[in-house]
Amino acid sequence: MKKLITSVVVAGSMVVSASALAEQTLKLAHNAAEGNPKWDASELFAELVAEATEGEIKVDVGGNAQYGDDMEAISQMRLGTLALSANSQGATASAVPQFAVLGLPFLFDSLPTAWRVMDGEVGDELKRHAEEKGLVLLAFWDNGIRHVSNSVKPIESPQDLEGLKIRTPPDEMTVDIFEALGANATPMNFSELYIALQQGVVDGQENPLMNIYSSKLHEVQDYISMTGHKYEPTLVMMSKTVWDTLNPEHQEAIQDAALEAGEFNRQASLEADEELREKMAEAGVEFNEVDQQPFIEATSSVYDAWREEYPELVDMVVEAAQGDAQ
Repeated sequence: MKKLITSVVVAGSMVVSASALAEQTLKLAHNAAEGNPKWDASELFAELVAEATEGEIKVDVGGNAQYGDDMEAISQMRLGTLALSANSQGATASAVPQFAVLGLPFLFDSLPTAWRVMDGEVGDELKRHAEEKGLVLLAFWDNGIRHVSNSVKPIESPQDLEGLKIRTPPDEMTVDIFEALGANATPMNFSELYIALQQGVVDGQENPLMNIYSSKLHEVQDYISMTGHKYEPTLVMMSKTVWDTLNPEHQEAIQDAALEAGEFNRQASLEADEELREKMAEAGVEFNEVDQQPFIEATSSVYDAWREEYPELVDMVVEAAQGDAQ
């Protein structure tokens, strides 16, 4: 009897060991703070993957740049040392420059317009370019329409930006926009931004309201000008090296989870724009509306420059955006 019990224990240990070996943990990096729609959607994504794979795949989410800022995440995914990221369009464009066209100035008139464009032929084309660089694009989440904040004065015309030191992401498109507007564009990682604003290293920055609020940038900025100068998605991507190690069932589960969490993210982003302005105004931030037409005219050269580089893609995204608005 003792020998039989021992055999059962050993057999049970082998089952546990096999189960443990079947489990796989994938790290996901993002730079957002808690309370941001990107943070919440990333947590939901992890839950959905675990549920769909019955615990065989676990997603370990590292927010607040715990697993590296966006630029580092891109490099690590291409090397296969990081599995996933919810990455900004600007940083992604450093590796896949075609993504920058989604940030052309004043391209989209609303968030739903941007989503429909990205969910169509434009998105399919960008997915192809991403895969060529070792990245599997799982979903377009939302990173909002962007506005300018600063601690000097309200921005009411392009002339008000002249000489101001404005932090931008490490993104050529955003730099081009602010240089066209006469600002001193200063690329900087998002994780460094709060201290840079607090210490006066830069005068201001540009972000959607949800990023400004969740990272408490309004605490160190006096003015927010509703310029709506560009849109950016959050790109949920996976290392192709890691993706290719997964079986088809797990690939499908991860893809479906990214899309489902994306629907949650988009709705949360839409609601944030409606709710956060009032909260920040109550905290003492001065808001002002902007006549966009002078800004549109001042940044027309940005379209010319990018159309020279990517003529077919720029025309594709502009036509899709305009067609959607008709």
